[in-house]
Amino acid sequence: MPRVHAAPCPGPCRFVRCAIAVCLTLLGIFAVSPGAIAALRITDDRGGNIGAYWSRFSAVRDSNEQVIIDGKCSSACTLVLGLVPSRRICVTKNAVFGFHAAWRPGFLGLPVINAPATRTLLSSYPPAVRQWIARNGGLTDKMLYLSGRDLLALYRECR
Repeated sequence: MPRVHAAPCPGPCRFVRCAIAVCLTLLGIFAVSPGAIAALRITDDRGGNIGAYWSRFSAVRDSNEQVIIDGKCSSACTLVLGLVPSRRICVTKNAVFGFHAAWRPGFLGLPVINAPATRTLLSSYPPAVRQWIARNGGLTDKMLYLSGRDLLALYRECR
């Protein structure tokens, strides 16, 4: 079998061939199988600014990322339920959602319920979650916890 030789080329051409070889090697090392999908695992998220979580979970929704709830997801973290399609969310036996009314700092930094933000938060949740919240007293300054059987009735268990 005759040998095939590449035509000699000057330094820049050699550099380009080397760069292509390195890229192809890296692609082979970091390639992800077509069926693999990235996943966001939430284990201890106490929430925070609603706007920041809205942006974060909108990006997760748009990325087609799966979400695994494997611990606490409280306050603004619960927006994941309204922004990411439920078919892409699963929960473990450790999953706990903590819901409360939205608030803003008032006099001396004391929390004051923010009614418009609370309505926005509540309206973002799927109907079954809103119904569960209503059955359990609504969004107030007290934390409502959704876990166990009640949660598994609404979301699939992670495999």
